Amino acid sequence: MALKATIFKADLQIADMDRNYYGDHSLTIARHPSETDERMMVRLLAFALNASDTLAFCKGLSSEEEPDLWQKDLTDAIEMWVEVGLPDEQRLRKACNRSKKVTVYAYGGRGADVWWKQIENKLTRFDNLTVYNLPGDSSELLATLAQRTMRLQCTIQESTVWLSDGEKSVEVEPVVWKQG
Repeated sequence: MALKATIFKADLQIADMDRNYYGDHSLTIARHPSETDERMMVRLLAFALNASDTLAFCKGLSSEEEPDLWQKDLTDAIEMWVEVGLPDEQRLRKACNRSKKVTVYAYGGRGADVWWKQIENKLTRFDNLTVYNLPGDSSELLATLAQRTMRLQCTIQESTVWLSDGEKSVEVEPVVWKQG
């Protein structure tokens, strides 16, 4: 019998001073059985960093055809494709050809560093690709905020993110590896 996704609910308040975006989002997040709390929370962080009324969670790990998040226009064209983790070159090439903007949030400490060194030169030609690295301890601390029902506040200022559940707060400073 196949394992089913675990459903998480998040009420997310976002105050993004860098983009002048302020919004409240009630999100339903399906965590794939093979997905960790860390990865799920990095997806939530990626949502907060790119939040809009049309940004949506996708099938992610359940589908090779969809990213973790995307934003489509009214004609169903993909405006933004967001990947979490360490996607391979072929997947990123495909994403860059299908979307106006592609963003990757890499995490995993030393593993992310090795991945970037192997793939960096192959991605230089993509002007619509931005790659961020989330420091290892930051992404691990995000996992401590994971609960089936979450009420989170997210403040973004000068490229630093503070995510809090009222009791615990995690600070994340994404490092730009490639600017699109």
